[in-house]
Amino acid sequence: MTKLSRWRKGCSIFLLCATTTIASLAQTVTTFVNFNGINGAYPYCSPLLQGIDGNLYGTTYAGGDVTCNAPVGCGTIFRIAPTGKLTTVYTFHGADGAGPDGGLIQAMSGDFYGTTYYGGTYNGGTVFKITSAGALTTLHNFDNTNGYYPYGGLIQAANGNFYGTTGYGGAYDYGTVFQITRAGTLTTLHSFNLKDGALPQAGLVQAINGNFYGTTYYGGAYDAGTVFRMTPQGTLTTLHSFERTDGYYPYAALVQSNSGNFYGTTWEGGTSTNCSDGCGTLFEITAQGILTMLHSFDSTDGAYPYAGLVQATDGNFYGTTGYGGANNWGTIFGITQAGALTTVHSFCSQVGCPDGDDPAGGLIQATNGNFFGTTSYGGRSANCTLGCGTVFTVSVGLAPFVETKPAAGKVGALVTIMGNDLNGVTSVRFNGTPAAFNVFPNSEITTTVPPGATTGFVTVVTTSRTLTSNRKFRVRP
Repeated sequence: MTKLSRWRKGCSIFLLCATTTIASLAQTVTTFVNFNGINGAYPYCSPLLQGIDGNLYGTTYAGGDVTCNAPVGCGTIFRIAPTGKLTTVYTFHGADGAGPDGGLIQAMSGDFYGTTYYGGTYNGGTVFKITSAGALTTLHNFDNTNGYYPYGGLIQAANGNFYGTTGYGGAYDYGTVFQITRAGTLTTLHSFNLKDGALPQAGLVQAINGNFYGTTYYGGAYDAGTVFRMTPQGTLTTLHSFERTDGYYPYAALVQSNSGNFYGTTWEGGTSTNCSDGCGTLFEITAQGILTMLHSFDSTDGAYPYAGLVQATDGNFYGTTGYGGANNWGTIFGITQAGALTTVHSFCSQVGCPDGDDPAGGLIQATNGNFFGTTSYGGRSANCTLGCGTVFTVSVGLAPFVETKPAAGKVGALVTIMGNDLNGVTSVRFNGTPAAFNVFPNSEITTTVPPGATTGFVTVVTTSRTLTSNRKFRVRP
């Protein structure tokens, strides 16, 4: 089996502040979890999520119940404690969905929401809700007319509803954008028609202006994918059609920085001739659709960036490539907003790839300052021919911080603040305005947006340190 013959689909995240140089050149990757098939296999492009309880949550595309899609399994949902202990929260069986590939989000209710790529009543995928205790409810079964094969994950918008995409189906069978309520009522907002894009592989991001932004893997003016904007009412505008020189096939979701611009990746294209159709690119695009290519991979520094980017607390972006690098099995990289790229790690650095290979799920920055991600294959389990995949962590020396959920709200709105070791909290301030608060053991603060608060960073002062939020909290009128 060749490397490219086993390649798959698409992924996502959000952002922050000013650009600096990358902290350091190379860091040690620590394998946090080895999947073994029984506890899941092949996390593919599913990004991790830090829950408000301080644990990590994620999905595996396969593994679990081997009688489902035998002998591969239909996938799992897992939880990882800060110690590295993995607990299987749920195992899919086909009728309730299969192949959860878009990751999870945690709603303000505390429940988790996600999608499965296939399975369900019509074998076209599902939308589900699951509690932290593992009670799963199927909210919707896709049936082709309203889309099928939802590759990407969901987002919860400011109105409380969830939004996502399907890779196929809809009026023209080129995929859809949909809204679904917490009760499971689904509305198709847009059906792609090839000219305005086709086959969206990733989820959406809701921008500061309230509109949604996303990518399609195919279609557009050159059949190489698009970047689009969509209003909450479903009016879609194609902002950019890719062609080979500026990128091919954007699999991943966009991220928006505090500047208002968006950043993303294309799987192929660019200026390098070291890959048959280019090794992929990193780009910036304005809300008006002006695109700038920041970096063109050449295989030596990585190839085929499948996942999106995350903007860390140092202002730089970090991500992964599925191939290329020193061993041709993928990299972790950092890039400044000016386009200066640093390779942080090349995977498969030892025989058998115990550190994993194909890190297609991208990265998250946890509130302890470190990055976490998954590899699709590799690891130390022999239960899968190519290795069942891993969860890894890497530090580039960034300090702990706090994160607000949600990232915006009106005065009086309930806000949860996540962090690590939140003991001895003495004050919480929204851009300098003090707020009343309650602290729950170690990882969670609940508060409300105080009167007089303005848009800016949230600070939490403890008896030993001051923690700042990783992005500005936006106070809505």
